[in-house]
Amino acid sequence: ENREDVLASNRLTEALEEANQLFDSVSSAREAALDAQFLVLASNLGKEKANELRSEMTAFDSLMFAEDLLTFMGINRIELEENDNGEGSPSGYLPSNAWHKVGEEAEKYFRRAPSFHYMLGSFKAGPPEPKQRIERQRKATGGEAKRAMPAQLKKMEESHQEATEKEVERILRLLQSHFKNDSDVPISFFDLVIDPNSFARTVENIFHVSFIIRDGLARLKLDVDKLPIIEPLESDEVRKVDCSSGARNQVVISLSHQEWK
Repeated sequence: ENREDVLASNRLTEALEEANQLFDSVSSAREAALDAQFLVLASNLGKEKANELRSEMTAFDSLMFAEDLLTFMGINRIELEENDNGEGSPSGYLPSNAWHKVGEEAEKYFRRAPSFHYMLGSFKAGPPEPKQRIERQRKATGGEAKRAMPAQLKKMEESHQEATEKEVERILRLLQSHFKNDSDVPISFFDLVIDPNSFARTVENIFHVSFIIRDGLARLKLDVDKLPIIEPLESDEVRKVDCSSGARNQVVISLSHQEWK
């Protein structure tokens, strides 16, 4: 019977190949109709052959699968007659690791990470042990830090103050030397303090000159163009300014980076 099915399939295949050759170039309506009619006949024959195939070979038998599964799990059928309840169900008992055995076999066909197990049981992290503190060393260290830090800060403040005083004295000497050389030409305040190459240096110069004005060693005036000029004071003039009340005024000036340019 199988041989006949194979021969019929071969003849059907040969007929399809011959039809492809005959109807390779269809030019008229009659040839198209014959081609369509042959396609319908070939499809019906193929459908009949497919229905005649034995499909029970691939059917899933649940009872057979259950029997094979129980056998794989290691069912014990020694007490078959005692445990038989007469309902046709498989008798016997399964070992304690039956389902575990099935799970190990099923793991091979799934892509997942293996389960993690502790070799010596679960690890429970407890609170850390308190460290032994040495109070004497801590107090000694703290005392040294308290003694060293104020001295260091005091040293930095003294060095910064000394640098400021030296810079103020240097600017005052420059101002006095320029004024002695030509006392008739007024010294422009902006020409004195502005550094054309550094905006930060210009601000520092204004800051240092403010100490000279505050101490009464120089004074600011406005020239005919209403621009500030600066000139140093002699010692006797400094005493007069100190004695006069309200002779010193403090003002705030602003100088942006664009104005400096």
